[in-house]
Amino acid sequence: MSIVAIVGRPNVGKSTLFNRLTETRRAIVSDEAGTTRDRQYGKAEWGKREFSLIDTGGLVAGSDDVFEGEINKQVQIAIKEADVILFMVDVQDGIHSLDSEVAKVLRGTKKPVILVANKTDNNDLQYDSAEFYKLGIGDPMCISAASGFGTGDLLDKIITLLPKEDVQVYEDTLPRVAIVGRPNAGKSSLLNALMDEDRNIVTDIAGTTRDSIYTRYNKFGKDFYLVDTAGIRKKAKVTEDIEFYSVMRAIRTIENSDVCILMIDATRGIEAQDQNIFSLIQKNKKGLVVCVNKWDLVENKEQKAITTFENAIRDRFAPFTDFPIIFTSAVTKQRIFKAIETAINVYESKQMHIGAGQLNEFLLPLIENYPPPAWKGKYVKIKYVTQLPDTYVPTFIFFANLPQYIKEPYKRFLENKIRERWNFSGVQLQLFFRAKSK
Repeated sequence: MSIVAIVGRPNVGKSTLFNRLTETRRAIVSDEAGTTRDRQYGKAEWGKREFSLIDTGGLVAGSDDVFEGEINKQVQIAIKEADVILFMVDVQDGIHSLDSEVAKVLRGTKKPVILVANKTDNNDLQYDSAEFYKLGIGDPMCISAASGFGTGDLLDKIITLLPKEDVQVYEDTLPRVAIVGRPNAGKSSLLNALMDEDRNIVTDIAGTTRDSIYTRYNKFGKDFYLVDTAGIRKKAKVTEDIEFYSVMRAIRTIENSDVCILMIDATRGIEAQDQNIFSLIQKNKKGLVVCVNKWDLVENKEQKAITTFENAIRDRFAPFTDFPIIFTSAVTKQRIFKAIETAINVYESKQMHIGAGQLNEFLLPLIENYPPPAWKGKYVKIKYVTQLPDTYVPTFIFFANLPQYIKEPYKRFLENKIRERWNFSGVQLQLFFRAKSK
């Protein structure tokens, strides 16, 4: 699809317009300058035409701040990617020195640029927009991103400037792989290493990624969405309102994903917050791949050290221990593609359906040799097993004469036997016991 980028200085309403045009609340909106740090992608539709919309951080000139330098870099990339550029200004503030700096950058591009005078909340303010002719960009279009005033006319203008092309179907049914973990575990670095570009801002400052960023990955025969999320901290350490919303977005990303890659910092080991994130993944019944990142910084790489680390992870995450663990380095790209390949294998395992004939042929003799323990002199007999079709996670139904007497240890025994026979590594299973129909 064609790409439209929203650029401008901080706090002119770019994220508000992004949310308005995409009809979502994906971009965080705040009065604090610099809230949007990464490029946020969305889809907009108008007049039977779809296009991708990019929300960027505010352009800042001559700043030594590490974030502002990275934001400027991201905006330059967005301008290069875009087919149409929306240059947003604030009609209530008038021309700011930073507006002139942005205009200087945009006058050098051959891309079509629409000057958008935002925060035109009443008719009188429309006359004030004439001031922006000084920027040399063209006629200002007056809108209010907050109320929606003028956005229809703006969309009409965008459609006329988009390249002529066939409308493509948005692939929203592709697998979604979420990259989650504590702050500074290397989530954005992993995404950049996979995409071979600086797709997201990467710094060593916790909370750098505030929004959840969706990136289409279609290399080496794979096609799915990679999701980079804000680092999840303990609630007691979330002091900024912005970071609070970032954590909520990360949690929602876990809820809406199919498989989660849980990043653990090899230099810090396993911490309580890693276990909390794992619990969130488990609670939502998501596929799991654990990546022990920054392995290049660990001195002892012997097999004994690897086994000790793996055992420590499984002990902390017990009783669910059947998940792949991969030791990676996003900096050196060590085993990062194996991590992605494993995540797709986990997704495919989630879709696996075993026929009733295979299940009963394998499980019924096993159950006969190792039946459920008797309860108060009553013997439990399991007669039939089947897997329900079209379920979010593999779900097995065991039909028995006295299902209420089957206890948790025996359920774990059956689950382990299923895992030994079929590859469900990284996938949670559901086992239910029902009364045999008469």
